[in-house]
Amino acid sequence: MTVHFIGAGPGAPDLLTLRGRDLIAACPVCLYAGSLVPEAILSHCPPGAKIVNTAPLSLDEIMAEIAAAHSEGKDVARLHSGDLSIWSAMGEQLRRLREMGIPYDVTPGVPSFAAAAAALGAELTLPGVAQSVVLTRTSGRATTMPPGETLENFARTGAVLAIHLSIHVLDQVVTDLTPHYGADCPVAVIWRASWPDQRVVRATLATLDQAIAGEMERTALIFVGASIGAEKFEESRLYAGDYDRRYRPVGTHPRFPEEA
Repeated sequence: MTVHFIGAGPGAPDLLTLRGRDLIAACPVCLYAGSLVPEAILSHCPPGAKIVNTAPLSLDEIMAEIAAAHSEGKDVARLHSGDLSIWSAMGEQLRRLREMGIPYDVTPGVPSFAAAAAALGAELTLPGVAQSVVLTRTSGRATTMPPGETLENFARTGAVLAIHLSIHVLDQVVTDLTPHYGADCPVAVIWRASWPDQRVVRATLATLDQAIAGEMERTALIFVGASIGAEKFEESRLYAGDYDRRYRPVGTHPRFPEEA
């Protein structure tokens, strides 16, 4: 018996890995975070599967469901939205499973920031503009931020910020970032990336409040950084005709000569 933690993606049912789909189809028990995982993904569950929405459950109640499945020798598909490596509350479940001696594995999923960038049609790391993306959030009721992990500290790097779970404190986000990025820094807010009701707003730090016009619903991601919508940037050397690389040796003495 194994508990399969599966990243169910950002919202669109078809943004699910093949491995994730096949594991869901093979598990007689499915626990899913119903507040964010689309019900269409549950169509992959086998006939007769026990399906439990964990949104109203406590951690103890979730672990009791897993323990019951374990006692019956039934594999469990444990579905979380996006990718499990960030803000999934998976860590505390894994710790309990280790204490209980119940085996598990993890299948990654498409993260929300990747779906949001796709909605923009944007590469976040443009040559000469930005080469780092910081995934962060502001403090909330469920989780506070460590003292050093502030928006101001991240902003000092000039990296692109992908700010999650913070649309409700947007005014504070703008106040904290403007001194470091400047009022004309590009910003994009993406609500429910990849869902049918996805919405995108592009603005600057100075114009964002007016552009949003009070739309402060949750499940939004805020991008801030020079690469958002940028058109003036260097071309990558990766595909330059004179760039010597292993798969395309160039010159009389290439770094990676072709084998005889």
